[in-house]
Amino acid sequence: MGLKAWIDTARTVTCSTACVHCVNVFTVRNRARSVAAQSFLTQVAILLTIAVGASWLVVTQARDDGDRTARAQTRAAAVALAASPSTVAALAAPDGPAVMQPVAERVGALGGLDFVVVMRPDRTRLSHADPALIGGKFTGTIDRALAGETFTETYAGSLGPSIRTVTPVHDASGSLVGLVSAGVTRARLGDQVRDALPRILTVVAAALLLLVALSALAQRRLRRQTLGLSAHDLRGLYEHHDAVLHTLSEGLIVFDADAPDGPARVVNDEARRLLALPDGDVGQDDLPASLRGATDVEDELHVTGNRVLLVNRRPVAGPTGPLGTVLTVRDRTELQTVLGELDTARSLADALSAQAHEHANRLHSVVTMIELGEEAAAADLAVADRSSSQELIDRLAGDPAPSAVALLVAKTAAASALDVELTVAEGTDLARAPLPDVQLLTLLGNLVDNAIDAAGPGGWVELSASNPGRAWELRVADSGPGMSADEFARARERGYSTKDRSGRLHGGGLGLALVDQVVRQAGGTIEAERAPSTVTVRLPEGER
Repeated sequence: MGLKAWIDTARTVTCSTACVHCVNVFTVRNRARSVAAQSFLTQVAILLTIAVGASWLVVTQARDDGDRTARAQTRAAAVALAASPSTVAALAAPDGPAVMQPVAERVGALGGLDFVVVMRPDRTRLSHADPALIGGKFTGTIDRALAGETFTETYAGSLGPSIRTVTPVHDASGSLVGLVSAGVTRARLGDQVRDALPRILTVVAAALLLLVALSALAQRRLRRQTLGLSAHDLRGLYEHHDAVLHTLSEGLIVFDADAPDGPARVVNDEARRLLALPDGDVGQDDLPASLRGATDVEDELHVTGNRVLLVNRRPVAGPTGPLGTVLTVRDRTELQTVLGELDTARSLADALSAQAHEHANRLHSVVTMIELGEEAAAADLAVADRSSSQELIDRLAGDPAPSAVALLVAKTAAASALDVELTVAEGTDLARAPLPDVQLLTLLGNLVDNAIDAAGPGGWVELSASNPGRAWELRVADSGPGMSADEFARARERGYSTKDRSGRLHGGGLGLALVDQVVRQAGGTIEAERAPSTVTVRLPEGER
């Protein structure tokens, strides 16, 4: 996910408002050159440097090539002329200059040479490019040639600096009778390089213009990808992005549209903490089972591990199409616990209100009967038919878990109002439940609520608790249809409901997931059966 994709993603996440604000501020206050402009100028500077260096290298190479060619040309011409019989004859003839000068001029013209000098061993010239210098003394080096060696050197002679080759001339008997020197002046070589320079510069300039044009295209693409931001702005974006992700109070995970099953592009610290994610890359398989997938979710409760989470998942799209999926999670564990306690208190209040209403009706009846002179009947009514809730209180009066007793009294009244008969089996032992009061209330309240909803009007629910062996066992049975193994497994994994369109609940909702969480934390097991529908919880013995 690129920079633009991150900005578009941030705009869809409420918790990332600060990042979006930073983006807008940076865009408005952007006074420095953008990264694209800086990159373009840098590339142009590099290309100019390369062009100048390449031109210098090409010119130097051309000059070196000219020197090598000149050495080969002068050597070939000097050796060929020295081996010619006419040269030996001219050196021996009295009118040698008149014979050699035309020959030397023709050889120089054909070989592209600036001078061809034929001389006697005493340096006396028989030919020269400047006829006025014929008969004069040759000024170059001849010692190595007098020794029989052919050599090439750079020497500043009468025509200026030149590359020249000097070679000996031998007669038929092998005696040294003269020398031949052929050369090309540096001025001619310089003219050759200058003649080639326009072509060299034209090629370099064309290549430079082409590369600058390509750099301009790359700069436009880079500008689009970086939104025209400067390096300072990009650094600020990264720093704010990183700071916000580390300080968010809710978990944030972003998956790329190009690789929805691949590693997440963004995972902040809170997401790793809430979901117990490993360090490093995070994929879909690392998430809890209920959070995997690509379906949209809005404010949905999920139970994962020992936490209750509020989850939102939505896709993110930009002008060019889908960008990815944003998953946010918020911790609702403590709030859910408080809501459970509030629900218990509310249920108890409702039960007390119902009992108060019932007792008021009975009291009015007793008073009226006394006024009518039916004292005996009034006494019988006052002491007869103790309510089921009072029987439950008497049955569990010795139980050291008053909050659990109060909860069951409330649930009994609530069930009665729904035309459901809730009974607590004889010998039910809540005192030895190896759970803290809050977790025991979560266990009892959710199982009883699910059973009442499943039983429906006219149905029944029975609760029992015992201590077989070294475990505490709780059973909640009802007259409902129960759940299949798959439904029960899904209900325990996350907040899952099997309500039909009428709103009646056939299976557990978030309650079973909370029950499963409590059971797993206590190291116990939970099972479901049908015919009759029964949920059984077994917990190992322990201290409350």
